[in-house]
Amino acid sequence: MTIQTQDIRRPPRALVEGLAEIGAATASGELYRLGISDAQIRGPRPWTPGKAVAGPALTLQFMPKREDLYGADEYNDPEQQLHRHVLYHTQPGDVVVVDARGEMSSGVFGEMMLTYFQGRGGAGVVIDGCIRDFPKASELELGLWLRGVTPNFHTQTNIFPFAVNVPVACGGTMVMPGDIVIADDDGAVVVPVGLAEELLANAGEHAEWEEFSRMRLAEGGDLRKYYPLREDAQAEYEAWRAKQQQQ
Repeated sequence: MTIQTQDIRRPPRALVEGLAEIGAATASGELYRLGISDAQIRGPRPWTPGKAVAGPALTLQFMPKREDLYGADEYNDPEQQLHRHVLYHTQPGDVVVVDARGEMSSGVFGEMMLTYFQGRGGAGVVIDGCIRDFPKASELELGLWLRGVTPNFHTQTNIFPFAVNVPVACGGTMVMPGDIVIADDDGAVVVPVGLAEELLANAGEHAEWEEFSRMRLAEGGDLRKYYPLREDAQAEYEAWRAKQQQQ
């Protein structure tokens, strides 16, 4: 089988680092206001509680197995194993996003592949499917968003890796190579690169007034006045904001 793989264009690092501060929930809400109705990658859920990542997407596409196109076993002609090739592109902070078709019996990566990915600086994986070797994989410094785990290797059952760094549908959500993935305990969200700067600006403003509102609510303030911030609370907020900027 011909190997289908290409590199990606990464967004500016400062932009990714800014988005890492806002979290998946805020990103989803702000994307909705920018016209993206649902940016959540459904299916994969957090398997490493407390882990949060943001980074450009390296993508891996699986297809239903067809033996005339793919007959390699786990160790026969390793370079035909395309799940390896997506990892060869890894740069620090990257997130691998895998369309594994929701298959629950094939382990896309195992401990060895994920150890290599971590060693190259990878941040996390979002897989619409499973990994194997979870007890060891969970000890790595990686964020794991998965449908599940399995003892089987990646081509043992019904799917095989078909293409690297192509558009994929992960959990029914389109992900382009180089899109920015934000993932935490709320799940994973994909941020189109073209909207990332506006999202970051809007999210910063949103986070600021939410900090003020949270403080007022903790003091027993009126929910109807402070969340969302009502017009008659605006002057109070602006005064608080000016004071914060002076400190």
